[in-house]
Amino acid sequence: MPAALPYEPLYELTYAKYSSQCLQVIADMGVADHIGNQPVSIADLASSCRADPDGLDRALRLLAAHGVFAEQDGGWAHTPSSRLLRSDHPMSMRAAILMHGLPHIVASLGALEYSVQTGGPASATLDPGGLWGYLRKHPDEAAVVNQAMRARANALIASVLDAYDFTPFGTIADIAGGLGHLLRAVLDAAPAAQGILFDQPSVIATVEVDHPRLTVWPGDFFSDPLPTADAYLLMHVIHDWADPEAVAILGAVRKGARTGSTVLLIESVISEEGADLVTLALDINMLVATGGRERTLSQLGGLLERAGFRTRRVIDTTGPASIIEAGAV
Repeated sequence: MPAALPYEPLYELTYAKYSSQCLQVIADMGVADHIGNQPVSIADLASSCRADPDGLDRALRLLAAHGVFAEQDGGWAHTPSSRLLRSDHPMSMRAAILMHGLPHIVASLGALEYSVQTGGPASATLDPGGLWGYLRKHPDEAAVVNQAMRARANALIASVLDAYDFTPFGTIADIAGGLGHLLRAVLDAAPAAQGILFDQPSVIATVEVDHPRLTVWPGDFFSDPLPTADAYLLMHVIHDWADPEAVAILGAVRKGARTGSTVLLIESVISEEGADLVTLALDINMLVATGGRERTLSQLGGLLERAGFRTRRVIDTTGPASIIEAGAV
């Protein structure tokens, strides 16, 4: 196979935004929900979606070149990837795609130059409270973000449970665990364990405590004490924060923990050997949106050490995240 010409990567990167925008629009319109197990003609599909047949057909054609949807028998059919755009798919990614199309997130990326020049989150130039402050004032958009976070958690849960044995722990605390989807699954896998769900009071107020071994603990990990537990889960929490805040969060965990307690960071990890384009792109998302970052294993280990933990081992999962296990010293 001939080597790529020098200009080809530049063209691909330049025009990638058009593919991404087509994906945003198709997800927003709910096109995938109107395709079942049989191909649908473009006329019928456009009618169902209230779209122009030619415009819709051209957008789908570009996505099909990426393996999302397929032209089949004179109509449009699903591929395994496009099925994940259906709202009713148990592993649906529609909310995650819609999240990245929210006005504040799009505008933050548009202000990337600020972040590159200063190292600070561009979102703070759009709202004094940054992304989190903006979402507190826009509950409809916050609901999309929460739905996307739940979908991401659901996608990761099976791979985490397959990779790690939680049965040795008597008490497991999920820090910033949202509505507790991960913790419920962990408790089901560890039938002798008790679970504590810690998150902001506004989040905890919406939690249905429908598990007999689940209790809730509202608070702010920057100012309130954390529960004492044998193990602490932090799934995609540390990447939201710059190093000083990340160390403060882990330090709060250490204050609540006993010597020997286990902390489990579930994070995407930047490989020190080869580039994972999705993780590197997520790192830029963190740069502009929250001021956080994706990290290498050595960087995560450094944060843990500064907070009073020592890394024991790293467990790969079949999903896009690794489990970094550390002990309180």
